[in-house]
Amino acid sequence: MPCALTQDYNLDCRGNFGGVKKSYVIEFENIASITLTAGVITTITKVATKFFRTYNLVAHTAEAEDVVTRSADAGTSSSKQSIKFPINKMTTAVRNELILMGQNLLVWVVVDNNGTGWLYGYEFGLTMSSASAKTGKTLADKNGYDLVFEGVEKTFAYEVDAATLAALTTPGV
Repeated sequence: MPCALTQDYNLDCRGNFGGVKKSYVIEFENIASITLTAGVITTITKVATKFFRTYNLVAHTAEAEDVVTRSADAGTSSSKQSIKFPINKMTTAVRNELILMGQNLLVWVVVDNNGTGWLYGYEFGLTMSSASAKTGKTLADKNGYDLVFEGVEKTFAYEVDAATLAALTTPGV
């Protein structure tokens, strides 16, 4: 029996904006549970004392992406999720944190420029797939890091409701 479609789609008022405003990250193992209600995350329970770290990003430099791939032969689909952003200015503190990030399985929440939060790495987490550090050649060149985190999930990223988004940086109890 085919999967029944459930709704129409109409163009909205075209008040849509691209880009990532802010991001949050936590180690995958520090998520105790996630509650989904009608496809929206309504609760993220964190392990005691653990919380999402805030990554404020330079405007117009970060992106999050989902690419769904279907296999007609196998009857399967998966979504390759990626988050890409730079961090300007090479420092020892950032270097050391990037090394830790590279050793962890992570869950990311990105807030887009429409104010909507999206969770990446829901079931399997994301890992740092590449990181580069550049000094630049001239005074006007970039000095800093370019980072890419990737993972494969069963579906697109899930929206995070406003109340859950507001509680990301509150330690778990």
